Amino acid sequence: QVQLVESGGGLVPPGDSVRLSCKFSGRAFNTYTVSWFRQAPGKERAFVAGNRRSYNTMHYADSVQGRFTMSRDNAENTVYLQMNNLKPEDTAVYYCAADRNLILSSLRVPSEYDTWGRGTQVTVSS
Repeated sequence: QVQLVESGGGLVPPGDSVRLSCKFSGRAFNTYTVSWFRQAPGKERAFVAGNRRSYNTMHYADSVQGRFTMSRDNAENTVYLQMNNLKPEDTAVYYCAADRNLILSSLRVPSEYDTWGRGTQVTVSS
């Protein structure tokens, strides 16, 4: 059974950086699509970044392009989200999600993922 555990959140001032980690427990990690989503209070869960089945391309939401970098370490069964130049509007609970059978057109759709972590809070405030 696949499990995901996020870590690395916290309270940071605007302009600061945070790195989130998502540890995958299970088999054949490199065959899974893994993505980051976030959910702010009163808003729907939104796609942040994703990597499909360990292909080289990382996909990003327009709102984080150029500031956030997703990486994947298949030897450690872990994905990371490096978040730079954080803004108050980045405040949210950040979730890691995984699915083995996702097609590219569904990458940004939360309901297409069958496994989720519990999330980690990131608060950007002075």
